Amino acid sequence: MDGKVVQLVQGREKALEGDAPEEMLRKFSAFPQIQVIDLDAAMGRGANDGLVEMLASKAMTRVGGGVRTVERAKTLLRQGAFRVIVGTSAFRGDGPNHAFLEELCAAVGRDKLVLALDSKGGRIVVKGWQEATSLKAEEVIRQLEPYCEGFLCTYVDKEGMMQGTDLDWFRRLRDATAHEITAAGGITTLEDIEALRGMKIHAALGMAIYTGRLDLAKLAEMQA
Repeated sequence: MDGKVVQLVQGREKALEGDAPEEMLRKFSAFPQIQVIDLDAAMGRGANDGLVEMLASKAMTRVGGGVRTVERAKTLLRQGAFRVIVGTSAFRGDGPNHAFLEELCAAVGRDKLVLALDSKGGRIVVKGWQEATSLKAEEVIRQLEPYCEGFLCTYVDKEGMMQGTDLDWFRRLRDATAHEITAAGGITTLEDIEALRGMKIHAALGMAIYTGRLDLAKLAEMQA
């Protein structure tokens, strides 16, 4: 956001700024993928294209934020993104946006797409987590399988709060799909990560790393 690496709390309040993007890349070099979200693009107030392109050129990145058109997805892939994360545009008020998702798959391929099922209060939220839908992630996830390689599922209720995550919610999601799932939001301890790994769910980490709560060297060892 604003050309800086930041961590928000529940997608609203900026809690902290990380090191320079190049330094963060160095710190994360032991990990197979990094997740880059252009928060300005997600909130419809500009973009950080130059920064995203630099990061994507130097690491395997999953990039999201403001992917509301096929052309935007194509641009991110041209900039070097390994996969593109799509959230808001994947939904209409009453369900998945099948027409857009079919067009997107035809244009870039489902293997390049990750769909974001970000939930707060049990409902999927969109537009930078500022607007709630009537949809529950576990009820629509199977309908979305034909359009993506996997899902990014963020428990927004605890995002950035260092209070743990909702493992029961992730179990319900795991039971609902065989697709790859990446969990985010409130993951704070090694026990959280181990529990998710036991479900065959990946963990996307932010605040717990930036604050030093989790040690990067120890996390790197867990991958072996």
